[in-house]
Amino acid sequence: MTDTFLDTRTEALTRRMRSRVQVTETRGPYDGTVRVLLVVALAMTAALAAGLLLQMIGETPGSNSYALLADAFMNGRLHVTDCFDIDCAVYDGRQYVVFPPAPAILAMPFVAVFGTSFAGFIAMAMALSGAALLVWWRIFKILEVERSTAIWLMLAIAVASPLYYVTIRGDGIWFMAQCVAFLTSSAAIWLVLDRRSLVLAGALIGVAFLSRQFTILLLPFVYVLHLRGDQRLIGFSRAHIAAVLKLGLPVLAAIAIYLVYNYARFGDVLDTGYAYITPPAGAENFLYGRAQEVGLFSADYLLFNFIHFFVQGFGVTFTGPYLTELGELDPLGTSILAASPFVLLAIFAPLRRPVVIGALTIAAMMLPMLLYHSNGFTQYNAQRYFLDWLPVLAVILALTIKAQLRPALAVLVTYAIGLNAVTFAIAAVTAPAA
Repeated sequence: MTDTFLDTRTEALTRRMRSRVQVTETRGPYDGTVRVLLVVALAMTAALAAGLLLQMIGETPGSNSYALLADAFMNGRLHVTDCFDIDCAVYDGRQYVVFPPAPAILAMPFVAVFGTSFAGFIAMAMALSGAALLVWWRIFKILEVERSTAIWLMLAIAVASPLYYVTIRGDGIWFMAQCVAFLTSSAAIWLVLDRRSLVLAGALIGVAFLSRQFTILLLPFVYVLHLRGDQRLIGFSRAHIAAVLKLGLPVLAAIAIYLVYNYARFGDVLDTGYAYITPPAGAENFLYGRAQEVGLFSADYLLFNFIHFFVQGFGVTFTGPYLTELGELDPLGTSILAASPFVLLAIFAPLRRPVVIGALTIAAMMLPMLLYHSNGFTQYNAQRYFLDWLPVLAVILALTIKAQLRPALAVLVTYAIGLNAVTFAIAAVTAPAA
């Protein structure tokens, strides 16, 4: 046991030393073009950051029901006394927030000070997303990604993926949950790569699950990242069993908390309350009809979701007698491949164990998403459920993008940032509250 402990400590120390080593940059024939693209991308990023700050400053209270749930917890209740969105459930004469509770716990200190009128959720979302970006910078160092490539990957995550959208919409309950889940799942990956702290990594996956249920499927990928290259994937050695228990028990504890939470609210450990959602009169939409008449999961949603996840292009309508006036953005969003085309570079990924298990993890997460009654509506130029498995893809891309592919990454990321900039410029003109 002593030898194993020393080996683990030595490996952790080696990884931390590697994270401080500057990786030698490999020059390519298009470096000049890539630098020009970087200037363009950073300029558009600055514009998007300014828009984010304006949205933060202009946030109004009464938009995020996590403030109500935080207040309920502080007053010993599981039900809420009001609803700030259209997705609250009514059960046995009481209102409930149907979404998992972790973000509400995070908001409790702020609600304790400012009350349920707390209007700093976008600022919270910015802090969470900013922390996630710092985590990814550390991850790329550990994975020995060249600095130039790491900068482009950071831009891809920050402003060419749904992370920007859920951050600027952090005043909504759905988007705040994704910010929390993205940070905690990213931090779990960093811990197993850098410090091998499986218990804390498992706890963070548990928090991610208590924010976004789908993220529990990240667990096998996190486990694989923990393994050394010479370790078997499945084994019954003391080291394998200890790793499974350290990583899995905190997640099981989170599942138990969620089951008890469901039972305490609705009398059934598997009842999340979605069936009792009662939107205000006139606020019903197709999602409500789907949930009530078809079900939360159904093969009937497969084609719709597949088209919107992988095929649908950027959408904006034109109005007026001559169709020359801007109408509105498509609230069903733009497909992953159209809004974040850099994901296509993963096709060049090496067939290494983390890549293979990562691809299987993404497939396992996508399957229930394709059968789910919602694709993330409302959303503009994004498929925000993509954010649940973006941590896996980011690791795959980090292992894939070398100097030869960096120009392609630069072009695709710059294009994606530009499309985001166009999206929010149109939103500012046509729907300032979006």
